[in-house]
Amino acid sequence: MAIDQTYPEIRAAVASLCSQYQGGYWRKMDAAKAYPTEFVQALTSAGFLATLIPENYGGAGLPLGAGCAVLEEVHRSGGNGAACHAQMYTMGTLLRHGSEEQKEQFLPAVAEGKLRLQTFAVTEPASGTDTSRIRTNAVRDGDDYVINGQKVFISRTEHSDLMILLVRTTPREQCVKHTDGMSVLLVDMREAVGNGLSISPIDTMMNHASTELFFDDLRVPVCNLIGEEGQGFKCILDGMNAERILIAAECIGDARWFTAKSAEYARERTVFDRPIGANQGIQFPIAKAHIQTEAAALMVQQAADLYDAGRSAGAEANMAKLLASEASWAAGDTCIQTHGGYGFAAEYDVERKFRETRLYQIAPISTNLILSYVATRELQLPRSF
Repeated sequence: MAIDQTYPEIRAAVASLCSQYQGGYWRKMDAAKAYPTEFVQALTSAGFLATLIPENYGGAGLPLGAGCAVLEEVHRSGGNGAACHAQMYTMGTLLRHGSEEQKEQFLPAVAEGKLRLQTFAVTEPASGTDTSRIRTNAVRDGDDYVINGQKVFISRTEHSDLMILLVRTTPREQCVKHTDGMSVLLVDMREAVGNGLSISPIDTMMNHASTELFFDDLRVPVCNLIGEEGQGFKCILDGMNAERILIAAECIGDARWFTAKSAEYARERTVFDRPIGANQGIQFPIAKAHIQTEAAALMVQQAADLYDAGRSAGAEANMAKLLASEASWAAGDTCIQTHGGYGFAAEYDVERKFRETRLYQIAPISTNLILSYVATRELQLPRSF
């Protein structure tokens, strides 16, 4: 079976660490809807969550491709990087657009694990994927911004010290471009919760630590503004592309886990006096899932290479995410079909991974919106909205 061997030393080290957190650990976390604190601390202590932070701020200073290798191996080992993957791409917003003072204040502590930067708050109940219509607003009052509004489906807020928050500082109707007038603030969650910020957990079909946020006159210092006021949408675009590429890598890891699991079971399971893998009705879907995965992996690698080269990677990031998420979903469906009834038994971990990988048909961007992006941006077809 062909396996991507970019960053083989990193992959081997991550796989070794993940071997200490096997299916039983993840089933326990899933059943309790618990945050995998021990696993996240282990990744942090090993330096993997600081992979993309420059060396002068205490990180490894490696490119996005290395981050992809880390997260792919977490998922290929049967784990779930969603508990901590945001630190890689939220950090990018601060690194690329923050002031030197902000970077020196926060990045070394993030790299060391003293601070957790795990939350990226954009989505709102009334705006969905139309980010330009967010309503959470920040009004300047002396040396503070006063924030009011609501966010939804924001992950890991209860397990993060810092949050990247997108707000409106100028009403949409007063802007020349609908993407103008938004700003990015770095919120210290340790001070904000209970002082204008309240968090309400959302119970979902997978263990994703998702929450709803309510802002009621939350005060955030003006010095926590990242980039220029009114230019926040540009600041988060890089983070969004990195997020899509990294999550695409996770989907490749899921798909490879599913396919390996399917092949192993098909070799060992005997029905009618022969392995079920001898039946083309079983082996062909597994082979197809493998082919689909390896093709998607090439797109993920291309997107990461473009991003690391500083070139435009918007289309490639979106295509990588679509192809990888569809590959993981197809591989998961094949895995359940191969296992039959055992695919629904928790002890096999297939149903847990199946639920987890389903999310990426919708998040961090829906498949339909990707198709619309490619149609209008790459093929110059007319917009429908």
